[in-house]
Amino acid sequence: MRTIVAFKLLFTIAIGASLFSCNKLNKKDNSRATGWDVNSKDGGFQYNTKYKEQETGPGLVFVEGGTFTMGRVQDDPMHDWNNTPNQQHIQSFYMDETEVTNMMYMEYLDWLKNVFPPSEENYKNIYSGAVPDTLVWRNRLGFNETMVNNYLRNPAYANYPVVGVSWIQAVEFSKWRTNRVNELILEDGGYTKEGARYNDVDGATTFDTETYLNAPTKSYGGNDEITRGGKSSEKMGTSPEEGEAKNIYVQRKDGVLLPEYRLPTEAEWEYAALGLVGIRSYNVYRGRKKYPWDGQYTRSGDAKTQGDQLANFKQGAGDYGGIAGWSDDGADITAEVKKYQPNDFGLYDMAGNVAEWVLDVYRPIVDDEFNDFNYYRGNVYTKNEINDDGSVKVVTPEDIAYDTLSNGKIVARALPGELAQVPIGEMDTYLRTNFSDSDNKNFRDGDKSSTRYYQPFNEITSSSKRMYNSPQFNTDTDSIGKC
Repeated sequence: MRTIVAFKLLFTIAIGASLFSCNKLNKKDNSRATGWDVNSKDGGFQYNTKYKEQETGPGLVFVEGGTFTMGRVQDDPMHDWNNTPNQQHIQSFYMDETEVTNMMYMEYLDWLKNVFPPSEENYKNIYSGAVPDTLVWRNRLGFNETMVNNYLRNPAYANYPVVGVSWIQAVEFSKWRTNRVNELILEDGGYTKEGARYNDVDGATTFDTETYLNAPTKSYGGNDEITRGGKSSEKMGTSPEEGEAKNIYVQRKDGVLLPEYRLPTEAEWEYAALGLVGIRSYNVYRGRKKYPWDGQYTRSGDAKTQGDQLANFKQGAGDYGGIAGWSDDGADITAEVKKYQPNDFGLYDMAGNVAEWVLDVYRPIVDDEFNDFNYYRGNVYTKNEINDDGSVKVVTPEDIAYDTLSNGKIVARALPGELAQVPIGEMDTYLRTNFSDSDNKNFRDGDKSSTRYYQPFNEITSSSKRMYNSPQFNTDTDSIGKC
């Protein structure tokens, strides 16, 4: 995977699933399948037929999907073989307008510390495993202790992009963000008890979106006072006093909760960064863009801002920000978000400033012959783990799953309140043609003929001639570093 230190987050929504108020079944809400009344007071099938368009989640910008040329589009005199151009189509999605900032990530750390106190033995690795690596600033021949000590937590850097975050930490932040956004939606809608997210939550009673949708009675640790304590909950279904309670929780079909936040795929990130809509002509693009702005240079040609940098780049050897005064770009390290102009999608810093995580496993070739729609390499398909009684298994404080990073840091991968996951099995893929395994990270890749050093009659024996220039680690230890 790419060795990079900061990330943008996003969540996707299919245009075909967008919810509009005009999507009524018909005047009388009769089913086109059976002719029965939908949402009849006498009973039967209940379905919300008066949807409004889904609101944009906090911090997000809509990116309209389309076709683009993914990969290297400039001349390649060195014939590097990486990312050769290919045509891809991306479905519409939402993306954060800026990098995740220090203040945003500090909110995450604060929540973890309050809900999973590091002083408790069972939780001690949760908070420490989420803290970014502040030592990324250090250099053998440079004095950067100011950033080591202050960059993450000092208010002066609150709106600067967070750095030193691993891929796993970025994924876990995305999951946390999904849950906190939907938790607030349920409370504001009156479906859950007001203020519960502050006053009634601890390590054993946290909210998880998928747990609520799949097993609402187990959400918040099974605390019914929270899940049915809102002002709107009494209007949903039959009250217990009147008989058996049904349809008393928000379901996926109600369209109330937002889809998950996640990292963008490589194809999505590259499409969003280019912002090709600014140079569109009918159904083609005029020329090729090297940067998120139109042009081949990193400095402005506008009369009022001529010569100014258009993004946070190192300008040359020993020149990280220009000469002090009017020509200084003020960004000898990272730049504060929204300091430079956004691209045509409204996204900031899609060039320069910091490198950003994507969801994919990196490969030098995009296999467009197999798929040219929403290309993504790294699918690992799982399913909910089922208990002996047929119910879904929810992670408890005793079942917290941890992983160990290459630097030895232990990070939590499954927190209490989340649904336990297991790989799909043979019965899940029986007679399927579109996928056959749980782990597809290396599908159509890694064989000898894929390598740039392909030698059909001689095996590759030199360790320096590996397909991918990835670090080598000791594999004689388990997930927590024990032999």
